[in-house]
Amino acid sequence: MKIIQALLEKYRGSFARELGLDLNSGPEARQQWFLAAVLFGAPISGVLAARTFRVFLAAGVYSPAAILAQGWDNLVTLLDQGGYARYDFKTATKLLQVMESLQQYEQPSLESLQAAASGAQDLERRLRELAPGIGPATVNIFLRELRGIWPKADPDLSPLAQAAAEQAGLLPRGLNPREALLHLQRRWETEPAPGFDFADLEAALVRLGLDLRRQKQKELAKPPKKTRN
Repeated sequence: MKIIQALLEKYRGSFARELGLDLNSGPEARQQWFLAAVLFGAPISGVLAARTFRVFLAAGVYSPAAILAQGWDNLVTLLDQGGYARYDFKTATKLLQVMESLQQYEQPSLESLQAAASGAQDLERRLRELAPGIGPATVNIFLRELRGIWPKADPDLSPLAQAAAEQAGLLPRGLNPREALLHLQRRWETEPAPGFDFADLEAALVRLGLDLRRQKQKELAKPPKKTRN
């Protein structure tokens, strides 16, 4: 079996799709995905981030207006319900700052932000400037699954995905992130997987990278073997 097909069969693809979101369906799904990306962007387990996202979704709290209407205390409560307690205060503040920053646009939304950006790098800059704590990892999580949907969504390959692609034999070592992305896109063009798109491959590589990281952490946590004198 080809490497890419095997990766996608084992690691699935889009994180957004796993949450039940169709990013092609319109602005609402993309706003929901942005909330999820903010939650996934913290150093917290994916299970807790997904659970917390579903708490917000069930409460109908994901649009700028809905998040601002909740206020800080209610946001903390929702975060705690999802198990996000370790980062509840910081994340509640971040969400309020993000939604307040979106008010600068004529129609306060991520779609307006994207339309106002002059290109891919400007889009990333605008997203990072929404609030302290919206860093490169969160922006990459959000934009990589919008590749091919938003014309200006074109982030570099993340370090985690690049390391996984090298380990899987899909990339040579020593490329910079942009070179790695272009090389992987060319590989995808010659080895596409039916029913998936390139964003699914990126997500599968991130999942593989997370598995490899966990395995390494387990190895490092093992007590050293006793040696006989």
